[in-house]
Amino acid sequence: MSNYVVGVTGGIGSGKSAICREFETLGIDVIDADVVAREVVIPGSAGLEEIIAHFGPDVLADDGTLNRKKLRDIVFGDESRRQTLEGILHPKIGTKIRSQLAASTSPYCLLCVPLMIERGNSYAVDRLLVVDCPEEIQIARVSKRDDLTREQVLAIMSTQATRQQRLDKADDVIMNDGPIENLTEIVGDLHRSYLSYCG
Repeated sequence: MSNYVVGVTGGIGSGKSAICREFETLGIDVIDADVVAREVVIPGSAGLEEIIAHFGPDVLADDGTLNRKKLRDIVFGDESRRQTLEGILHPKIGTKIRSQLAASTSPYCLLCVPLMIERGNSYAVDRLLVVDCPEEIQIARVSKRDDLTREQVLAIMSTQATRQQRLDKADDVIMNDGPIENLTEIVGDLHRSYLSYCG
């Protein structure tokens, strides 16, 4: 088990996944809350069955998987429905994340949680790495990736911590506003630092 856990967070479209992939190439285990969130609602799972029970079968896609966009549309802007959904998912996600943390075998591991600042440090990470970029870059990336309008992206961003709130909590910051090649050296430097902290 990796006793030393580096939390990774950042706003939507900041490039958290790209950073995590760079660490993975160095042999570091990455536990990604977004991936876990998808795993707990696969067809046949208790998570998906509970969602159907609360929100109806319309949240399913034709192939029986969860239609995340339709569910997001249902809960977005409806606080009580959002809380219901979080009450179903968060305990299951938390249990799976803790079991993956316990199974990690790299010298340290990364725990990528998009809303780590908003939720508080509920996983008690040892260090917090914030992936940052200007808001206009966030908007451009998310609009292209998720086929959303500028207004839709801004609405999502408004539910997240501000850049400053994240930076105020950060132990380390990666400014991810350029080509991916720029990240390799930055990640390598941080990797050596993290190895020294957990050695």
